[in-house]
Amino acid sequence: MRVLSQARPQGNAINIKIDALNYYGATKKYHLHFPALREDIEADVVIIGGGFSGINTALELAEQGITNVVVLEARHLGYGGTGRNGGQVMAGIGHDIEAVKKHVGKEGLETLFKIANLGAGIIRERIRKYNIDADFVPGYGYLAYNQRQLKTLRQWEKEFKAATPDEEIELYTGKEVQQVVGSEVYCGALKHMGGGQIHSLNMLLGSAQAAHSLGVKIFESSPVVEVNYGKQVRVRTAMGSVKAAKLLWACDSFLNNMEPEIYNKTLVTYSYQVSTEPLSDELIERISPLRGAFSDIRPVINYYRVTRENRLLFGSATRFVEYTPNDFAAWNRTLLAEVFPYLRDVKIDFAWGGPMACSANLFPQIGTLRDHNNVFYVQGYSGFGVTPSHIVCKILAEGINGGSTAIAC
Repeated sequence: MRVLSQARPQGNAINIKIDALNYYGATKKYHLHFPALREDIEADVVIIGGGFSGINTALELAEQGITNVVVLEARHLGYGGTGRNGGQVMAGIGHDIEAVKKHVGKEGLETLFKIANLGAGIIRERIRKYNIDADFVPGYGYLAYNQRQLKTLRQWEKEFKAATPDEEIELYTGKEVQQVVGSEVYCGALKHMGGGQIHSLNMLLGSAQAAHSLGVKIFESSPVVEVNYGKQVRVRTAMGSVKAAKLLWACDSFLNNMEPEIYNKTLVTYSYQVSTEPLSDELIERISPLRGAFSDIRPVINYYRVTRENRLLFGSATRFVEYTPNDFAAWNRTLLAEVFPYLRDVKIDFAWGGPMACSANLFPQIGTLRDHNNVFYVQGYSGFGVTPSHIVCKILAEGINGGSTAIAC
């Protein structure tokens, strides 16, 4: 038996601003409300965590015919990283290609790019299948500050074209970069139309609505207080419990040592964003003729995108594991002005942030507990969770269902 403390972000630098209204909460189109768990029930699978990992796995299981699934969320759906991220649909791997190739080889590298691209494909297909209003806009730009990073983009260009030969992929250098993004700080930009952007909270809520329609039971305001492992697991909340054959931990940076075996596999850093006021069409055209989503490829990135309301969402990560700036808006305004000096005095409507769990190699972690093969976990997206969570959870659901975890590439 394990008695658990209430889920909260990992780390010591907890800032009350984490609960402030952000762009996603202010502009969500789905107003779903699920009850708290107030009874003792049974399920085939119980999932702890109501973000992309939990909901995506539940939906994948339901599509495979496993509909007696329960999702427990301590706060509300999307309270964690899913409801406060950049909405970046990235199809790359976010790593130094040569370093990865040393570990997995040339064929392994090609497979990784194909798998990453499958995640973006799942997002597009799910939006179509369930008519999810998630503001998906195609077009992603990977940005280089220097010649070393430009060399990486040239390598990515080759891998993308090999993995997705039918997609529009183009490298811009020098002054050509201005055709993609209106900043003079970059020497290269790789445009990939297979990537793009979404309103991640609407994507989550639309997926939750789809899962619920297929029979998945979702409970909000239901923090877990106790877990008992065994042939059957029992998960207790303050007012109810779930008995299930299998359990999935999908809490990421909000695990809070509830399961030490996996808690110690990640460390936490924080990411912060701002949203500008709606800008003029002329200014948006200057910022990005592509109206796309962008990130540079430094170890600690800036990332941004233009929204359907003509806002610029701009985000960054802290360079310290447990450092929280006192003023989210001021922190990102400085970085924003370095990229777009002409936006130095733009009005900021929203500023928010939150923790993210990082793995040692920056790849997501999935598996089962050492002594409990019916207890699964997924975590450690390292700030790149929107796209990978969709393909990773497809693989995870197949594993939970006892099927093959092979992916056709």
